[in-house]
Amino acid sequence: MNVDSRLSLHGIFPPMVTPLNGPDSLDMAGTERLIEHMLAGGVHGLFILGTTGEGPGLSYRVRRELIQHVCTQVNERVSVLVGVTDTSHADLKQMIQTAAEHGAVAAVVAPPYYSIPSQEELVSYYRRVADESPLPIVPYNMPSCTKVHIELDTLRKMIGHPNILAYKDSSGRMLYFQQVLHLLKEFPGKTALMGPDELLTQALLLGGHGGISGGANLFPRLYVDLYDAAMSGDLLTLRRLQAIVIQVSSMLTGDGSYGSIIIKNLKSGLSCLNICDNHLTEPFGRIDDEAFDAMRRCVSEVECQLASV
Repeated sequence: MNVDSRLSLHGIFPPMVTPLNGPDSLDMAGTERLIEHMLAGGVHGLFILGTTGEGPGLSYRVRRELIQHVCTQVNERVSVLVGVTDTSHADLKQMIQTAAEHGAVAAVVAPPYYSIPSQEELVSYYRRVADESPLPIVPYNMPSCTKVHIELDTLRKMIGHPNILAYKDSSGRMLYFQQVLHLLKEFPGKTALMGPDELLTQALLLGGHGGISGGANLFPRLYVDLYDAAMSGDLLTLRRLQAIVIQVSSMLTGDGSYGSIIIKNLKSGLSCLNICDNHLTEPFGRIDDEAFDAMRRCVSEVECQLASV
């Protein structure tokens, strides 16, 4: 399949959390509220089943349910990207097929984890996935989770594939991201999306095309307004909004002592907003009552900050 030349990913694509009623039970009502909350904030698309969506921890049954439910509810109002990263190539292909059947725009693929591939193997892997996929592919650089970094030369060898649409970088390395943007000048139409919320402003000012911003689950309009300010060159507004983004990021990362803290805090923040509960996949538990009360205060403080912008 060749990528439609009109299809290009720009803007804010929240990595949607997956609302759950229990460890492996999708909360349909919470999912509906969350989708409408983000769409009302003006986001340009949704990215489901990524790291923030706890994709690798969900059963394939729940993943399929979520794909169907999100695509049906969104009903082409915005683009839906689906995370399909897997250690099994056969299961990855099956999830891409499911996403395609329900109307997703693209499949987001991080390197297979556990057994670490070489850079040469990554090139072959992404080319093979792109060859076989009925959907455009977005390679996803997430070395903190996959333990492999997609090197620039590796990206150069695969990004020209006609079925590779864009690139998502969550390495947190700004020099690398700048080098990616320079590389993409050789490949018109390909876009680069920033992962870490804290680096979104820098990425946009350097020529990045958008962000996969976790905080946009909670405060979608904040990130959309920041994107618009960057695109219009409104640096005064951009600086004010960036300060709030850093406040949100500090609220979500907490002490950063363990990997699931951001997802715990995101879901707790959404619970404070009465959007969904704060169940997580096994083996992760909820934050304690004291931390939840602190989260409620933080959410209120950010809401007050946004009201004054």
